[in-house]
Amino acid sequence: MSRDEINILIGGEAGQGLATVGQGLATVLVRTGYHLVVTQDYQSRIRGGHNTFALRASVKPIQAPREGVDLLVALNQETLTLHEKELNPGAGVVADAGLTCGLAPCYNVPYAQLSGPRYLNTVALGVSSSLLGLDREAVADGLAKFLGKLSPEMAAKNQEALAAAYAHAAANPAPFTPLAPPAAAADRLLMTGNEAIALGALAAGLKLLAFYPMTPATSVALTVIAHAREMGVVTEQAEDEISAINMALGAAYAGAPALVPTSGGGFALMVEGISLAGMTETPVVIVLAQRPGPATGLPTRTEQGDLEFALHAGHGEFPRALLAPGSVEDCFHLAYHAMHLAEKHQSPVILLTDQFLADSYRAVAPFDLSGLAPVKAGGAEAGGAEAGGDYERYAITSKGISPRALPGLGRALVVSDSDEHTADGHITEDLSARAAMVDKRLRKLAGLTAEVLAPIWEGPEEAGTILVGWGSTRGAVSEAAGALRAQGRSVAACHFRQPWPLRPDQFLSRLARAGQVVMVEGNATGQMARLIRSETGLHISRQVLRYDGLPITPEFILRALGA
Repeated sequence: MSRDEINILIGGEAGQGLATVGQGLATVLVRTGYHLVVTQDYQSRIRGGHNTFALRASVKPIQAPREGVDLLVALNQETLTLHEKELNPGAGVVADAGLTCGLAPCYNVPYAQLSGPRYLNTVALGVSSSLLGLDREAVADGLAKFLGKLSPEMAAKNQEALAAAYAHAAANPAPFTPLAPPAAAADRLLMTGNEAIALGALAAGLKLLAFYPMTPATSVALTVIAHAREMGVVTEQAEDEISAINMALGAAYAGAPALVPTSGGGFALMVEGISLAGMTETPVVIVLAQRPGPATGLPTRTEQGDLEFALHAGHGEFPRALLAPGSVEDCFHLAYHAMHLAEKHQSPVILLTDQFLADSYRAVAPFDLSGLAPVKAGGAEAGGAEAGGDYERYAITSKGISPRALPGLGRALVVSDSDEHTADGHITEDLSARAAMVDKRLRKLAGLTAEVLAPIWEGPEEAGTILVGWGSTRGAVSEAAGALRAQGRSVAACHFRQPWPLRPDQFLSRLARAGQVVMVEGNATGQMARLIRSETGLHISRQVLRYDGLPITPEFILRALGA
């Protein structure tokens, strides 16, 4: 017998090597051909604190984390105590022989006898892989790939520990149902949302990344840094977030496509720079990786509490676009789209993600890079800028987009100002010119609206119930709707990947016809539901909200609906 799907939870303290067990196992599962969703839960501590690495693996496509544990890998006593209540029927537990394990069936492994103290996590990986029925050679290859370039001695020690773990498991078989083999090994990548965002921006021709480290956005910068030399990208860790946004604006003014990753507190410091981008009509993309606030809040947990903040960030009135990926694939494609959107409309674009999606590993098919052209600085509207002294950086146009020349790259004198200005970029207090410039900038919203990415629909066209979500809730909403349809209910799912601007013609009539509309959000106040009501008049009264720092799961939605 075998199982098609499994939930594995690895628990321990920061510093115990959860990454070796979790990422090593994830690497093997993906290389073998399984579909995978990984959720990381960690505390804001360098060492200590209870951390978990949860893997949901399946022979079939999956989209979201699930609750319950089929295999618990405990690296310390606290893990056994905290997660006993989460074990599913028929679950197994792997723990060091030195731990007190009252759970049944518990597979006690004498880690210290099988390896040296530095390789206990590799033993845990080997025993767990053996219970899952994974081929040892495949695990050895995956471990070597995950660990990368080690000294020959350390690489050999890890392989010895892995072999000892498999030998122990073979000599001491445990009553545990293994995973069914996948249909075939597939060419998939193991990637987080942040890594995909970085790669999407690089595919779009990113040339400058400025940042100040802030969880959970930092790995966007670290991924770009890892490829910066070969891709010709300048990266700068600024002294603070104010410097980071202003560095990006300076680079974008000179024609370098720019990206700034941050989180709530850092974004709060950037709002004046975002307003400057609006006034100077400078393209810039900001990745806002949300986490619970206010203030420092829960710096390593997840939430969708910054939608309204992003929508209104920056004083004054000026257009912007908000994108919200719902999967790792979305992270890549929307990052690419954001870079082009900002350049075309000479406006800030904010990419809203969160800790769950930022840190969540998924098995994704390699991205098709054919036809992905890099951003052309200046955009399609830059023509005519060779007119020398007659050039007007802020020329009044029907679309609100002015010809954008780059300073030093032509005969045009490029004058830009943060004060209100005339068409040629010089400061003015002419109030009629002020009104004309406000109207000009706001006309860009029509162009942004025309290019809005439509919501993604799943399920029957005329559904009795529609579950609506945005951003990282996509997988949970989709699976919850599928579970309800399996019960014979008429349920559809609607996912917003671009919360702003809104196009009512893309969704309003269908929502209005439904018998019941349920909004699913990771915040306490139903911010997307409130935005839809303010823009369309449609009041979504039933809401499923989560704001305890944990990701929304299909089970959480179904419990809230009484299903």
